[in-house]
Order: sequence, then structure tokens, then C-alpha cells
Amino acid sequence: MPTKALVVGMKLSGMASAELLVRQGADVRATDLKPLAALGPAEELVKRLGIRFARQTDAVFEEPGLIVLSPDVPADLPALERARLRGARVIGEVELAAPFLHGRTIGITGSNGKTTTTSLIGHILRGAGMAVQVGGNIGTPVTAMIEGSRADGWNVLELSSFQLETIAEFRADIGLALNVTQNHLDRHHTFENYAAAKRRLFETMTASDCAVLNAEDAVCAGFAKHTAAEVRWFSGARSVEPGAYRQGDELVLDGRPLMGVSEIPLRGAHNVENVLAAAVAAARAGVSHAQIAAAVRTFQAVEHRLEFVRQIEGVDFYNDSKATSVDAALKALDAFAGGLWVILGGKDKGLDYAPLRAPLAAKAHAALLIGAAAGKIAAALAGAVPLVQAGTLEHAVRTAYARSQPGDTVLLAPACASFDQFRSFEHRGETFKEIVGRLEAGD
Repeated sequence: MPTKALVVGMKLSGMASAELLVRQGADVRATDLKPLAALGPAEELVKRLGIRFARQTDAVFEEPGLIVLSPDVPADLPALERARLRGARVIGEVELAAPFLHGRTIGITGSNGKTTTTSLIGHILRGAGMAVQVGGNIGTPVTAMIEGSRADGWNVLELSSFQLETIAEFRADIGLALNVTQNHLDRHHTFENYAAAKRRLFETMTASDCAVLNAEDAVCAGFAKHTAAEVRWFSGARSVEPGAYRQGDELVLDGRPLMGVSEIPLRGAHNVENVLAAAVAAARAGVSHAQIAAAVRTFQAVEHRLEFVRQIEGVDFYNDSKATSVDAALKALDAFAGGLWVILGGKDKGLDYAPLRAPLAAKAHAALLIGAAAGKIAAALAGAVPLVQAGTLEHAVRTAYARSQPGDTVLLAPACASFDQFRSFEHRGETFKEIVGRLEAGD
């Protein structure tokens, strides 16, 4: 490991990377666009570890032999390109962790459904009595999972395009691609670049590994040509072998019935696909049909993913703050028959909102627009559905509830990032739930 290492971005993954590098004896420096005093826990960590910190400028990239990027740091910064040219190794936190992580790894990527599928696989493996830890893009950084990893255990990792674009030697024993639709174009610039980042998960796999791919997603299916791994499929529309598929009201895994669709305690056809994908991965990990079905039946929806909040005077409130792309919002709309008041908006990611026109016209009383992207969304949806320029989440929730009737649903499915008005999608979802919690009958 190079003596001089630089950690770029001091949120959770950056903090965990710095700790690992110090344990490995590196001369560690840290940088962030924010001053150290504004970084909260990172300030304490920097002082405890005794590492040097500097505000991010081009100069901080000039000396280190190893540069470790946090997921929110673009890998194509000009200063990073110059560092590569002089021979520096530029990697992400996942690649840094790879040589030190014990046990076998399941990696899950996709534009939508990653967190639910990652959590579900962890739940299934735990139910089967296996040693398992869950992390990556969800909860615990991979570098912080090293000490808890064990030779006979499983590491179940949610992996984003930001994390995968910088891997070189990281390898998953089982890799899943759920879907690849337009997302993060503000970061990757083109859809092709975004898909290529997802594809990296499969390009590093070997013949002893297993790639689990969505047969109904052309991009995912195309990954089969770019991997040495054994390919298994899942489909919500037709029979596929080897793998899992939906046949009427039943799920079939490896040619045998698994469970009924009605037994899945999650809303939406997309969650049927998530269960199919998780089932294929769990079966490859050695879990029986009966154990998979039993675990799925007891799985609860992940917070901020089509999460039921409460009902007031016959009006339901659902929090899908994690719907940060147009495709994710479409999947949320698909989970309801109609009667919707849909809250959209936030920080635009360079996406096209026109695909929302038809489902909103068919199912929504109105779209309530918030945040920085409200004007762009309004232009894309004009004439398809009544629009309310709500501005803030509080105003949107209260307006929707005031106009709703028993049987209606108020749905937060923003189709945007949260960073214009909130710290994260979690903060946005928590705020939504807090606002709904304060509503009283008759408000």
C-alpha cells in the first residue's frame, strides 16, 4: 500500500476508509469541500486519528500515491485525471476494502430496488441460520464491515454506480442486476456511462461466480456477454431457466413452486421481481425453497420505500422518498389502482419527466410540485394532470389532505434527489412522516 494516501470526502465511507488506512500504516490525509469544523463527526475522527486535513483544492491531489474517493465524489475530476497520469492509484471505498473482507460476497446493483433486495437477501440468509452482515450503499460502509466479516459468513452489499465505477479487483461471488434505467445523468453525463458503471460488477467476476440478471431488462440481459460468471435469470413475465419467474399467481424457482404472489407482504409488481431476484441469489447461497418462502413472508418494507405511514379519515399516506428517479416513481405509481395525490420534485438529476404523464393522467387527482425541479416537471406534465405549485413538502402534504376524499392516497414519490431542501432522501422521508403525524382529522 502506498505510504501517502488521500481520502476524498469525509462522510461515513470516507471516515471508515481513513480508519482502515491508518490501521494499515499509511500516511493518511483527508480532504473535503467543506471546512473541517462543518463536518461534525469527521472532525472528531481526524483529531483522534491524528491525520492531516485540508480543504479540497487541486493541490491536495498532487502528492498521494493512493487516492480513495467517497461515492459522492466524481471520478472524472480534472485533478484526478492528472493524478492518474502521474501514476497515482485512484479507487473507491469498496475497492479499498476488497482485499481485507473475509467470507463470500453478494453484490446487488440496479437503478431501483437495491435496498429492498439487499435487505431481503440478508433477511433470508439470517432466517436460514447463516452468518451475514448487510452494508455498502445501505447503512454500513464496506470498509467498516471488515472487522465483522468472517470466513464462513456472507457480506451482502448494496452497490451504486458511484461505487462500482472505480472497482478493479473487487469481486462478488454472487452479483445481481435488478434493472438499469435513466438515473444520475448529472453525474455520469450519458446513460451509456451509467450502464457501464453498473456493468463493472459483472466484469470482475470469474467462472466460479454467479450473475443474476433481469431477463426483461435489455441492459441487464446484455451484461451476460460481459461476464465469465454462470448466468441465472429472473423474470416477472415469462418462464426462464435457470432461475426464477412468475407464472400466474405463483413464483417458480429452479423449476419448482416457491410461493404464491399473494404471500409477498410488499406492494407493487416491482417487488415481485425483487423477491424473484433475491430468491435466485439465496438459492445459490444454499438456502432451501421452504426457508426462502418463510423469510419472504415475514419481511417488512424498508423505511422510505413505499412505506405505509398512517390513515386519517380514510386517506392513506405512503412514503416513497427513495423514489429519486423517474423510473422509481413509475414503479410507485404502478403499485396503486388510483385516487392518488402525488408529491413530486426536488433536485433534478437531468432526467426526462414525460414518462410520468400517462400514469398520472390515469391514476392521480393532481401532482403537487416541490423544490428546485418544480418548473421543469411542470413543463413536462402540462396538460396531463392538474398541477399544484406547492413549493414545500409541508404545503404539499396539507394541500393534498385538504382536497382528498376517503379512499384516496397521498403518495410521496419525488422522482428527484433531495439535496435542494433536505440532507438526504431519509431526511425528506422523515420530514414527510413527521408532517403526516401532526395532521389531525378535519385539517
